[in-house]
Amino acid sequence: MKKLFLLLITLLFTMGVYAQSGTIMLSNDAQSAGRGGTSIGVFNSYELMMSNPAGLSFVKNSTLDLNLSVMRSQTYFKNTLNDTYGKTDYNPLPDLGYVHASKNNSKWAWGIGAFTQGGMGADFSLNNALYVDAQGNYVKQTYHSKFAMMEFGPSVAYKLSNKFSVGISAHLVYSMMEFRMPFGMNPAVMAGEAMPGMTFGQMFAASPAQGGFGYNEVIASANMNNLNVISWTGKIGFAYKPNEKWSFGLNFNLPTILNFKNGKASMDMTAQFNDAFGKAVQGYMAQNPGSTSSEAMAAVASEFSAMGINLSEGVAGTYDLNLKMKMPLSIGYGMSYQASSKLNLALDVIWTNWANAFDKMEMTLSNGTNSNINTMLGSSGFTYNFPLNWKNTVTVKFGAEYQFTHRFALRAGYDYNNNPVPASTLFPIFPAIVENHVTFGGSYLIGKRFTINAAVEGALFNKQTATDPSAIQSEFSGSTSGLKTMIGHISFSYKL
Repeated sequence: MKKLFLLLITLLFTMGVYAQSGTIMLSNDAQSAGRGGTSIGVFNSYELMMSNPAGLSFVKNSTLDLNLSVMRSQTYFKNTLNDTYGKTDYNPLPDLGYVHASKNNSKWAWGIGAFTQGGMGADFSLNNALYVDAQGNYVKQTYHSKFAMMEFGPSVAYKLSNKFSVGISAHLVYSMMEFRMPFGMNPAVMAGEAMPGMTFGQMFAASPAQGGFGYNEVIASANMNNLNVISWTGKIGFAYKPNEKWSFGLNFNLPTILNFKNGKASMDMTAQFNDAFGKAVQGYMAQNPGSTSSEAMAAVASEFSAMGINLSEGVAGTYDLNLKMKMPLSIGYGMSYQASSKLNLALDVIWTNWANAFDKMEMTLSNGTNSNINTMLGSSGFTYNFPLNWKNTVTVKFGAEYQFTHRFALRAGYDYNNNPVPASTLFPIFPAIVENHVTFGGSYLIGKRFTINAAVEGALFNKQTATDPSAIQSEFSGSTSGLKTMIGHISFSYKL
C-alpha cells in the first residue's frame, strides 16, 4: 500500500503538466495513457475495442473496467484588441467496458463498451471593434465552443490461428456541438435587392464614396445550439503475436458522418446595423449641412423603409439549423516488445485523414423569423460553408512499462502529432494545435482480481499565428492562439 500511496502522490504533483491529437483522445484508459497511449499492438485491455479489436483474441482474462478522466484545458488569444487567457475548463471523460476472453480453446472473443472518443471546447470574453457602448468603451462578447463525441457498442475478434486474429467494432456514435461568437460572413450572402441594380451585400461592401458602408464582412452575434446527432462508426483490426516477446497490430478506423439536424440558431445584427445607420446619418448631414441630427435620422429611416426595412422590428431573429461535418478515417500500426521479464516497450504510428473530413462545416439556416434580415438576405435562410481546411497528421506514440513486482508497475511515454490546423483557419475557440505530449502512470494490484491504474497526459503549450488575412474573419487576421491541456485518468479493472 505504501507504493500505491507513493504512486498517487507522484501523480498529484505531476498534474501541472499539460494531451490530445486534433480532437481525438490519445487514450481511453489509465493503463495505456501512462505509456503514451500505445495500445494497437499491446493486447491486454478493453481499450482494444477502440484501438484494435483483433487484439481481444489475446486478452488472457475476462474483465470489467471503468475509467474516469478529467481534462483541464487552458487557451490563449491575442490580437490588436485582446491579450488574454480563456476560461479554464474541466471536462469529465468516462469510459466503461467488458471483455469476454476466449475460453476452452474457443476462437472467439468479444467485448462491449462506451468510450469518450474526443472533442474540443473553449470559452473567452473578448473585445470586438464593432461592439462598443455610447461612450466608445468596448462591450466584451462571449466566444464559446463545445464539441464532444461518445462511442458505444460491441466488438468481436476471431482467431484464424494461434498467432493471428481479425476483429471488428461496430459502434453507435453520439455527438453534440455548441457555438457562440460574433460571426462574420462575406457581404455577398445578403442577396436581397436594396435598390434597383444593387443588393444589400453590395451596399454594405461599397465604399462611402459610392454610397455604401465599407464593410468587408457582415457580422452578427450568433448562438448555435441543440446540435445533437446519433451516427455510427466501425473499426477493422488485425493482430499478430508470433511469440511471447513480440506482438503487432493494424487498425482501420472508418470515417464518421455527422449530420446534425433540428438545431437552433439565433442571429443578431443589431451592432452592425446601428453602426451602418450612424454612418448613413453622418453621410446625410455631410451632404445637407443645415440639417439637424433628428432630421438626418428621420431621412435615413425613410430611406431604409423604402428598401423594405422596418426599423421597429429590429434585426435579430432565430433559425432552424442543420450542420454537416465528418470525423476522419485513420490507419494505425502498433507493435510491442517484451524486452525482459519486467520491461515492455510499445510503439504506435497513426495516420489521420483530416483533410477529407475537417475541410468545412456546412451550415444550413432556414425559417428565419426576422423580416428585415430576410429582406436583406433575399430569403428566409441561407447555407454557409465554414472553412476549416485541416491537414492530415501522423501521430507517433512511444511508451514503456516496468513491472517492479507482480503488484506494482510504472509507465511513461511520449507522443508527437503534427498540428492539423492551418494558419489560415486558426481561431481561438477551436485551437486543436498541440503537438508534444508527455505521459506518466502506474498500476497497483489489490488482492488477486482488482487493479487500480492512474495516469496523466500532458500536451505542452503551443502557440500559432494566423495568416493575414484570416479565412475565418478579419478580427482573427494576424492573431495568435495558444493551447495546453492536461488529462488525469484513474481506472479500475476487475478480473472475472
